[in-house]
Amino acid sequence: MALFSQGQKEWLARLNRSRRMLWLLGALSFLETLILPVPLELIIIPLMASNRARIWSIAAVVTAGCLLGSLAGYGIGMALFQSLGTWLIGVMGIEQSYQSFQTFFSQYGFAAIIAIGILPIPYQVALITAGLSGYPILLFLLAALLSRGIRYFGIAWLVYRFGHQVERMWKRHALMTSLLGGVLILVLLLGMQLIASRLV
Repeated sequence: MALFSQGQKEWLARLNRSRRMLWLLGALSFLETLILPVPLELIIIPLMASNRARIWSIAAVVTAGCLLGSLAGYGIGMALFQSLGTWLIGVMGIEQSYQSFQTFFSQYGFAAIIAIGILPIPYQVALITAGLSGYPILLFLLAALLSRGIRYFGIAWLVYRFGHQVERMWKRHALMTSLLGGVLILVLLLGMQLIASRLV
């Protein structure tokens, strides 16, 4: 099965030639963080493979766009939850994920935000929950930076190492890789948290 239709390939080729590619990727990352249901990896992996000299710039731009989107989501949870927040949860169809995340977040906070940024779970639930709970914004941004930085710079490293093969690797193993990565990082963070609590 082809990874992309002819129309999608042509659109990616036009984006690749555009002088505004990085700006467009930043905007797409912002929107994907908040509301777009299309995984950004479908776009950035082929672009990275075709722009090896700009791999790290692409990773940095999509990470920055995600951070801005994360701030917007945090603001929605903090100031506009009853109107825009509940509407967004309904439109995205993430009511069950949102409810399930509440207990997880109340117990693990920082580690929960990092884990959900890597796991294949709608990221919007972490943004809105953190804002609604009044979670410290600097810690929230640090968790978002770590989780999405690991994700996007990890993809950049894979593309730099394996090139176009990563497109097929991602299609076949994205879910399992995200699950394993999220679980490993969560276990590491919880272990560090446990050690720190015993030292205090």
